[in-house]
Amino acid sequence: MPKRAKMPAGGGGGGGDLMKQIQQMQSKLAEAQSKLDDMEFEATSGGGAVHVVLTAHPALKTISIQPDAVDPDDVEMLQDLIMAAMNDGLEQVRSGQMQQLAGLAGGLKIPGMDLG
Repeated sequence: MPKRAKMPAGGGGGGGDLMKQIQQMQSKLAEAQSKLDDMEFEATSGGGAVHVVLTAHPALKTISIQPDAVDPDDVEMLQDLIMAAMNDGLEQVRSGQMQQLAGLAGGLKIPGMDLG
């Protein structure tokens, strides 16, 4: 019968260190989430004809449309302007989220895995 390797007392492998790292990461994640909750992202299209403000959740907070952008004979143009502003705003949200969350796992040392 093969011999089993003995594990050091205390669970072995620095389990306490891993828990400490996880707690630090949770704290950093909560801080990043708090910052994201306060962030707003603005985007415009059509030279300011359409202006949107989004939160980091993402959610549309406000939308402003200049009266001269409303042409009943060209509804498609207004739809395109709204879509362009929203897509730009959503891209800003994604970028802001990534900026806040980047590096959270950096430095976390799990045996057999390189996270930073």
